Amino acid sequence: MKKVLGPIAVIIGIIVVLGIILVPSYNKFVNLDEDVDQSYAQVENQLQRRLDLIPNLVNTAKGYKVHEEKVFKDIADARSRLAGAQGPEEQAAANDNLSSALGRLLVVQESYPELKADKQFIRLMDELAGTENRIGVARKDYNDVVANYNRQTKRFPGKLVASIFGFDEKEYFKADPAASEAPKVDFGDDQD
Repeated sequence: MKKVLGPIAVIIGIIVVLGIILVPSYNKFVNLDEDVDQSYAQVENQLQRRLDLIPNLVNTAKGYKVHEEKVFKDIADARSRLAGAQGPEEQAAANDNLSSALGRLLVVQESYPELKADKQFIRLMDELAGTENRIGVARKDYNDVVANYNRQTKRFPGKLVASIFGFDEKEYFKADPAASEAPKVDFGDDQD
């Protein structure tokens, strides 16, 4: 009887030790995964707010000069790409494209003092600036949560638990490398 109880006790001991290690680690990954999803939802929330503000801003500016139709078209195209983007990397690239197009709108604003003084336009620009700040904070918060999650997937015993239960590394929200360059604005005024 002692010969049978010894191996059974060892097996039970191994199961208990594995349970003590795996259950809390698994639960931690579940919590971290939810934190990443929640944080990403905040990024998407702010991007959506930005998308909602842009048509009003463009419509306010449109009345001032038809010549800038390309700027308005570029903003609409960039807005559509951002609305259809999937995942942090694609959204980051689309967001940077939209930022560049909005930068060209700011040049339009500078060209028209009456637009610059328009109260609706000023209010929308202030809201957009606030939203840009919120997007920056949400992206930073998301990347902080992803960093914490990814560290756990690389550390022991987290790496073991992550591989067993399929918790893969998460993608950071990265800026497009072209975002570091100032946008080039050409309204086609130079006609040779």
